[in-house]
Amino acid sequence: MTPLTYLALVLALGILAQWLAWRLKVPSILLLLAFGFGLSALTNVTIDDYMAQDTLLAIVGIFVSIILFEGGLTLKFSELREAGRPVLRICTLGVFFAFLTGTLFLKFIFGWDWRVAALVGAILVVTGPTVIGPLLRVIKPVRKISSIVKWEGIVVDPIGAILAVLVYQMAVAGGLEAAQATLFLALGKTVLVGVVLAVVIAKIIELLLKHHLVPDFLESVFLLAVVASAFAVSNHIQSESGLLTVTVLGIALANQKSVSVRHILEFKEHLRVLIISLLFILLSGRISLGDLKDVLIPSLLTLAALILLVRPASVFLAFLLSKRTVFRERLFIAALAPRGIVAAAVTSIFAIEFEHAAHTGKLPDAIAVQAKETVPVVFLIIIGTVLFYGLLAAPLARALGLAARNSTGVLFAGADEWIRTLAKALAADGHAVLLLDTKYEKIAAARLDGIPAMRINILSEYAEEELDFSGIGQLVTATPNDEVNSLAAREFTHIFGRANVWQIAPQDSTEHHTKSVASHRRGRICFTDDANFIKLQGLRRRGAVIKKTQITDVFTLDDFHLTHGEEAVILFLQDNDKGLRPAPADLQDVPVDTTIYAYVIPDEPAAGSETDDDVPRGG
Repeated sequence: MTPLTYLALVLALGILAQWLAWRLKVPSILLLLAFGFGLSALTNVTIDDYMAQDTLLAIVGIFVSIILFEGGLTLKFSELREAGRPVLRICTLGVFFAFLTGTLFLKFIFGWDWRVAALVGAILVVTGPTVIGPLLRVIKPVRKISSIVKWEGIVVDPIGAILAVLVYQMAVAGGLEAAQATLFLALGKTVLVGVVLAVVIAKIIELLLKHHLVPDFLESVFLLAVVASAFAVSNHIQSESGLLTVTVLGIALANQKSVSVRHILEFKEHLRVLIISLLFILLSGRISLGDLKDVLIPSLLTLAALILLVRPASVFLAFLLSKRTVFRERLFIAALAPRGIVAAAVTSIFAIEFEHAAHTGKLPDAIAVQAKETVPVVFLIIIGTVLFYGLLAAPLARALGLAARNSTGVLFAGADEWIRTLAKALAADGHAVLLLDTKYEKIAAARLDGIPAMRINILSEYAEEELDFSGIGQLVTATPNDEVNSLAAREFTHIFGRANVWQIAPQDSTEHHTKSVASHRRGRICFTDDANFIKLQGLRRRGAVIKKTQITDVFTLDDFHLTHGEEAVILFLQDNDKGLRPAPADLQDVPVDTTIYAYVIPDEPAAGSETDDDVPRGG
């Protein structure tokens, strides 16, 4: 197999795994690892056949630095008002306890030299944005918990890498006493270089972007080059300080106020998917199934110890005497610690470092053999933690009241009377709703009706970054301003996904294309009969009410239209399979056993037609 064929196959399998994971609703890492192991087993070819180890590890390092930089870009200091102290505790005390207990279990289970056990113990304190992020998107926990685990997942990665460096330096120095001065110096230099270099670079980038000294088309790739350079320079000054540098760089850029980095973040998110797909297949492909089989039983014992003992103990000890979290929050955090690409990459790097040290006489030869075992062990732990936490986390969050039973609730941009009537009907059936508007009188009216509403501009930074969207899974922009609706739909795509961002029909939809807004600049158009704001407002003023109708074999969609006339506007659909969702503007058919929410002009019902009493309540 040629190098070109191999790399093309890796890329194709990586994207296929991501697509299948999306379709099957399983963690993508599991399929990526399966494809990586399978590719190696079937072709008997690995990336080592085409690339030197040092070159591969350099590429892996740069890829991981991009992932952590992108993760840092998602961290906002505003989240720390609630989550600051818990994050500090879990990233200090929690890491210490996890490192100590993890090392002891690894030493006991595998019988490794303490240096190898401590190295893996240091690496396994990490969680990581590549696995935490997708899980949070599925779970949708309350904002406080989401902030804690997101910050931990990103901040703890460079901490784990730094711990691994210190363990390695202590190992080659011959012990703690011999390496004491070196360790403190290395730790001080790592923190100093990582933070100072990152802050300086972030300020330079901010000034360059603020004064438009970098053209728009180069901004994303310019930052990509800066991240790789910062990672390399930082590692050159102090070994393995680069991951801390790029993480702090991302955080610093995310929290400056001069320029927006949203478009850069979107580019990095797309790049992250590609990088994760390549890395997991390439790195897992370096491990034979025989290697996995040799360490399977002790790895499973270690996995059980990490899940059942190490993680819970480290979390509860870290939060001891803390009043910022309650028991159910601690329990959920203790039950969420999947490992990801950083653990895999750092293990691969240090396994080779230990082998080199053994070959040069700095370490015994037995260390090299044990270090080689660490890679399949960590990959098995990655598989096990992703599988376990992926299955457990969502139902546990719902059972503890930290996440909604379903996330099909609706965020409405606008709080006019017709929206309030609709939202009240949805809320009465148990669906989560939230109305945002800038007019005090509209918000006051909504609250008097018992509808959750806030006086907030949908386009404000607060709406995107501060609101708790637990239980909310879709947006309907329905203000009188079509441009605001379109812009809000675009801005919230990264939160809810393009499929779940809707807007009412714009008033210029029948205009010539030279006068109307381009369709790709809008959200999905919802509500039937091209119902724009004026039409919906007019229907409500004429006395239209929300009518619930269940479509059956006997009473079809055509029957509905015959009963209620052409003026009836179907607003929402609800069934057991897809849950609640807005009715698309081009709705042609409705499956049997689907409930329709529609605006209709009240009239005497025709014989045999449905009534509200015929429709089962509940969301």
